[in-house]
Amino acid sequence: MRMLRRLLDRIGKPFHPGGKLDRFYPLYEAADTFFYAPAKVTTTGAHVRDALDLKRMMILVVIACLPCVLMAMFNTGLQANLALNPAKAAQLTGWRHDVIALLGTGYAPGSLLANVVHGALYFLPLYALTMIVGLGWEVGFAIVRKLEVNEGFFVTGLLFPLICPPDTPLWQAALAISFGVVLGKEVFGGTGMNFINPALAARAFLFFAYPASMSGDAVWTALPATAALDGYSGATVLAQMRQMTTPFDGLNLSWWNAFIGLEPGSMGETSALACLIGAVVLIATGIGSWRTMAGVTLGTIAMALLFNGVGSATNPYYAVPFWWHMAAGGWAFATVFMATDPVTSPFSNTGRWIYGLMIGALIVLIRVLNPAYPESAMLVILFMNVMAPFIDYLLVQANLRRRGRRRAQT
Repeated sequence: MRMLRRLLDRIGKPFHPGGKLDRFYPLYEAADTFFYAPAKVTTTGAHVRDALDLKRMMILVVIACLPCVLMAMFNTGLQANLALNPAKAAQLTGWRHDVIALLGTGYAPGSLLANVVHGALYFLPLYALTMIVGLGWEVGFAIVRKLEVNEGFFVTGLLFPLICPPDTPLWQAALAISFGVVLGKEVFGGTGMNFINPALAARAFLFFAYPASMSGDAVWTALPATAALDGYSGATVLAQMRQMTTPFDGLNLSWWNAFIGLEPGSMGETSALACLIGAVVLIATGIGSWRTMAGVTLGTIAMALLFNGVGSATNPYYAVPFWWHMAAGGWAFATVFMATDPVTSPFSNTGRWIYGLMIGALIVLIRVLNPAYPESAMLVILFMNVMAPFIDYLLVQANLRRRGRRRAQT
């Protein structure tokens, strides 16, 4: 490591201020901080309140996401292999299937290796493209502003592919992450200055700009080729609930499969178990707010119980219990990784409770009253991102009035 340190120092001389290539100093700084702690650490700022520097904070979030990444590759491959007709596997064409043929892993849904390899061929290209395009924008803005490139995008670049369907076209993903980075963050000043989550902004762009590619049953499963399918439907658990015509108990669904993540859906959102592991990491390291997570959970339980108590003869969604709301769709991922974003959530502890309660209640409210759009977590959190400063403002004003009355009494 010492030899690498000296090599980087020697290579970096022309890039430092005053050198011949000083305009590209942010590029050198990004490479240097990737291997070593940055020269400047965050001691105060928009969202870091202790001695924990931004680099370590982002790395811990990435580590917490790893169970979701592993599950994304496994389940994406599993759903694709389940969709295949083994008798027609030889008809498959495309670079992914050429790689599978070269590796000899095959398409057996019972093979862990076959599932992971097949799923990785969908996840890794999307992740690589996201990082290339997103970091390109980050470096470009850093050069123009003559600032250092920070590690903020490493989290956004991992979260975005995890909340995308497996067959998201790469060119659409490039446009979406560009929108999320540029209009969702950089125009407001960069990391720590954005008021909405860039990854969710990018996903919302896909949802509204390309609804035909981002909705329907087929989009949630990595469909290898039409010739190899025999009427397979990749409907998510929420989509199946939307089609309920009988009481909820009549659906042929497995809560355990939904909790583990063995259902079609966005690549990294299907496994509540993987998200739970990530939540433990975030809470244990002090990165994620347990108050926000607890607030979302309580809000979900309260609203679900309210609808269960009211009941409806025409809308079976009223009868869905809260534990199904938590296991189905992107509820767990949104609660653990999106709602707890320290930049876009309230700063006060009381505000985090209110913020979480409202997110949980609104997710269930939209799922029940608008079954045409059951996966409501994305837009709910974006809406609450906008409301977060207002929540903090109201709490600060209430505290000032309380202190004013206290002084008046003395």
